Amino acid sequence: MTTVILAEKPSQARSYVEAFQRSTKKQGYYIINDSLLPPDTVITFGFGHLVELAAPEAYDAKYKHWSLSNLPIFPAHYQFIVPTDKKAQFKIVKEWLSKADTIVVATDSDREGENIAWSIMNQAKINLKQKTIKRLWINSLEKDAIRSGFKALKDGWAFYPKYQEAQTRQISDWLIGMNGSPLYTLLLRQNGVRGVYSIGRVQTPTLYMVYQRDQAIKNFKPEPYFELNAEILANQQKFNAKLDPYQRFKDEAGLMTFMQAKHVQKGSQDGLIKDVQKQGKKSASPRLFSLSALQTMINRRYHASAADVLKAVQALYEAKYLSYPRTDSQYITDQEFTYLRQNLARYQKLVSKEIALPQIEPQSRYVNGKKVQEHHAIIMTKTVPSQEQLAKLSKLEQQVYDLVLRTTLAMFADPYEYEETTIITQVGDANFKATGKVPTKQGWQALFDDHKADQQEAATLPIVHQGDQVQANLQTPQKETTPPVPFTEGTLITAMKTAGKTLDDKEAQAILKDVQGIGTSATRANVLEILKKRGYLVTEKNKLHVSEAGITLCKAVELEPLLTSPEMTAKWEQALQQISTEERTPDNFLNQIKKFVAKLIADVPTQLTGSAAIKQQIDHQQQAQKAAEVFLETPQATVLNKQKFYIVKPKQGEDFTLPKKWSSKTLGKTAIKALVTKGETSKLKGFKSKKGKSFDAKLKLDGHKLSFDFD
Repeated sequence: MTTVILAEKPSQARSYVEAFQRSTKKQGYYIINDSLLPPDTVITFGFGHLVELAAPEAYDAKYKHWSLSNLPIFPAHYQFIVPTDKKAQFKIVKEWLSKADTIVVATDSDREGENIAWSIMNQAKINLKQKTIKRLWINSLEKDAIRSGFKALKDGWAFYPKYQEAQTRQISDWLIGMNGSPLYTLLLRQNGVRGVYSIGRVQTPTLYMVYQRDQAIKNFKPEPYFELNAEILANQQKFNAKLDPYQRFKDEAGLMTFMQAKHVQKGSQDGLIKDVQKQGKKSASPRLFSLSALQTMINRRYHASAADVLKAVQALYEAKYLSYPRTDSQYITDQEFTYLRQNLARYQKLVSKEIALPQIEPQSRYVNGKKVQEHHAIIMTKTVPSQEQLAKLSKLEQQVYDLVLRTTLAMFADPYEYEETTIITQVGDANFKATGKVPTKQGWQALFDDHKADQQEAATLPIVHQGDQVQANLQTPQKETTPPVPFTEGTLITAMKTAGKTLDDKEAQAILKDVQGIGTSATRANVLEILKKRGYLVTEKNKLHVSEAGITLCKAVELEPLLTSPEMTAKWEQALQQISTEERTPDNFLNQIKKFVAKLIADVPTQLTGSAAIKQQIDHQQQAQKAAEVFLETPQATVLNKQKFYIVKPKQGEDFTLPKKWSSKTLGKTAIKALVTKGETSKLKGFKSKKGKSFDAKLKLDGHKLSFDFD
């Protein structure tokens, strides 16, 4: 009786192997001996996705070259392939799965993990009904968690609908991408735009959110307004107060009318302390981290991209220091709370400042098993690294671990307490309010003293009493309304997660709330990376903006609102979830997607032909493309920047090319300028001979021919 444990990748397999008593490493698998497992147990592994959806040309060679006449592409049966570089490992996995009596699915404990495992098993063409399928479902790669998981294996078939949901999502994205991308690309090319324009179920509405924000900033017209504020002098101390209730005045005339009605004037006058209220308040520590919340906070503090944060959390998970990363939950269960409490002293040693952690009973703000579905919040594991081990981590990994550590410890600290003082000063018949905070107990805030930027300090107010006479200096500053703030990767991840807040349809809001917005915790970072890699999104000083190519794509797709609307994602996500609960079949969902694709193919050509906005944007982009090509402008020539070389266009004579690399050295602006203007460079370092030996030399231009000058 052979048992085969299928891991997602080699590093995961090694973690499992380390949890067992004895193992023998073979090519592509391990033989395991452990009292916990049956005899003849083997662990084998994929390299992530060993099996992928085939490209359109696998169905018909005509699809290799894009053509509008070939659309739509709707395969009768979807083909899956094993990429060439993964075939050797797939063969090993297939042989073991064929021999297995029991298969333990031990890929990542999420929908994508199900997709990876079941895709491999199906591609292996084995009769799964004749096998016993079990599922390992864990939150940590620590030895104890792995062994506990293997003691309590679940029925693998119970997770089959999750695989169907994930695969249906994969196929639907393929249908939209493989039809929508050629459709928009070819139509835009007909209008004179170069490049490939990629369409995606999640990436397109995400890009459009940034585009809308950019447009709102660009079209923003600041409007002037006036405020009425008071600078109060009491007991030789000054403090500022705002009109209560606060209001803005569109023009000076409206302000003056108000002031006359309230019997006040600009400048100094008598005032009276009308009311003084002091109230003790408490502030609970931040919630525990979901992946999106962690990506948002790390981006805010350290400007790391969402993809880099996910990579860092994944590395910490594989190092066994943090729990499973791809989670949307901000809660833990009593089980996690118990082990955290037991290890508090060890965790505290990693924090430079000693802080009291008296809250040793679970609080519902953090501990609620009913709100933990697939995975709990990201927290530390029982494996506590030493200072030396932490020092070996990358800087970002250290920052991520430190923030998760402090946020988790804060759950055990006392609340932050402060006294809030509110002073109402009456001037004429107008009231002015000032609020100040005085910390009375640092509590959990002491853990975050090094991040004062996260704490908003309010003004300290003087001691005054009701009935005190004061001097009030009324000021009427003129201000302007401010434009919306550009997205960062952190705020965009949050916007993707809470996209429902932008919808009018209450039903759609509810759906998005349930499914955590656009995309999933596992996919959002990858969506942003794709948009950046394709050149649609650009990052400037941590701010995200849409490129000219991105604007062209957005102007094209905005004529088809279902492609840009979070509502579309909401309805699709609801339908996909219904597959995992067996309320809907994959075929039912994919037929709806096909209808949507067919509608695009029918409607988009006419939409683009009749759009003046598209024509205007295309002209704008073509001018921008030409301008971007100019690498260098000198009195002698213009140098254009092409993908693999430079084109030199002399003011007189024929065009010629110059290489971007010469003997392994990249030729930058200084070298190219010297060649074009003087015909030679100064001595340059970093050339390499064919044998790999470094040398220095000048470069010389003889006519249009480049050569070395060793003089």
